[in-house]
Amino acid sequence: MVPGSWWGRGIGVLLPIVNLPKELISSLEGLPGFDAEAFIGVHAAGRQVTSIRVNPDKMRGVPTAFREGARPVPWSSQGYYLPDRPSFIFDPLLHGGTYYVQEASSMFLEQVLRQTADLSRPLRVLDLCAAPGGKSTLIQSVLSADSLLVSNEVIRGRVHILQENMVKWGAANVFITSNDPQDFRRLENYFDVIVVDAPCSGSGLFRREPEAIGEWSLDSVRLCHSRQQRILADVWPALRQGGVLIYSTCSYSREEDEDILDWMIRDLDAEGCRLSAPAEWNIVETVAAASGGYGYRCWPDRLAGEGFFIAAVRKKDGGGYVAPRRLVSPDRATKQEEQRIGSWLREGEWFLFRHQEKMHVLPGTAAGALPVLQSALYLKRAGVPLGVLSAKELIPEHDLAVSTVVNPSLPVLSLSKEEALVYLRKEEIAPGDSPLGWTLVGYEGLNLGWIKVLPRRSNNYYPKEWRILKR
Repeated sequence: MVPGSWWGRGIGVLLPIVNLPKELISSLEGLPGFDAEAFIGVHAAGRQVTSIRVNPDKMRGVPTAFREGARPVPWSSQGYYLPDRPSFIFDPLLHGGTYYVQEASSMFLEQVLRQTADLSRPLRVLDLCAAPGGKSTLIQSVLSADSLLVSNEVIRGRVHILQENMVKWGAANVFITSNDPQDFRRLENYFDVIVVDAPCSGSGLFRREPEAIGEWSLDSVRLCHSRQQRILADVWPALRQGGVLIYSTCSYSREEDEDILDWMIRDLDAEGCRLSAPAEWNIVETVAAASGGYGYRCWPDRLAGEGFFIAAVRKKDGGGYVAPRRLVSPDRATKQEEQRIGSWLREGEWFLFRHQEKMHVLPGTAAGALPVLQSALYLKRAGVPLGVLSAKELIPEHDLAVSTVVNPSLPVLSLSKEEALVYLRKEEIAPGDSPLGWTLVGYEGLNLGWIKVLPRRSNNYYPKEWRILKR
């Protein structure tokens, strides 16, 4: 399928015309699937694809507002192309974590996970370079309920957006960390799967971010190549024997893609994984020259998506994880505290603990991971923060409201779209006949946050830093 057929059906929006560096075009000659004329043409067309991926724990199928003209992303069980790009910021469902706006090509990660790991069993997965959260939300959606995901972002300035998106996604089996790749050496042989969406020269995003063209050079490609090797070498010990490392970039360059795959197979003593990608998807299989390892590249002139490369390798050496004798013990909730908090949670096996004055919850199956990860890493978030348990009441966190662990029988004030936007601007909401005290506010069956109902008025507890500023 060529993109012209998609544009003819209305998928895509106009963008500034992109003038590509001649050095980039020359460097791509000879790569499987590269067609210089078509490649230049699709960039010159000045169009971009818009796609979303739905949160299966909060919604089935495409949201009602997008159903007209929406088409499935072929390699994603929850991905949809939209015919145009709406003003997402004014959709309450986005703020409630019903879907994530994600580039379609990168959704191919789902296929790599399904074909290289047994997703039916409990897995320990690390998303090493996780911000802003697109791949972490995807990974969490396909894992079993008793698996755990560590979403890591080394750049402290980017952790806040990762945390915001993971909070909205609502899952309880997620740990958010901010550590250098080498810190994970403390968890030798711990993870079953490690995903490394490596920092790269970014040529695959030129159509979406034309301002990045001025920063691209062959020198930057070589610099990224070296950085990618360091990141992979640092985190490799944390992968167990037989575990899978999934490597991806948004670069077209051989040095950052096939050459890194060759290096992993040779220097890390890994085994390449071949995937199945139906011909009609137009995802191009490439073979690394020295190792014979398999990689998969998305060209924007061949499919409806941006530039993307992904490959998987399996670790041949190593062993299984052995926990150290001394670990940090979490401050577990007392039986009385568990009883007081129990009415706020849906039925399930939960592990409740206190950290920095707040109560938190993890699935019971993830409880054993807390002391291990807390002993080895800098944790930004573990499970779902529930709130402060005072002598009189639980003062709930926003995280609980939008989580999948909140008790569905708690009182909810249902809002219209206009009212929901007022709430998301952190303005006062008329409580109607809602009972006094803490009340969820919802839109189309989705929780957006808390209000506290007082006599004749209410206080809005939507996070100030997340409020909508535009009108």
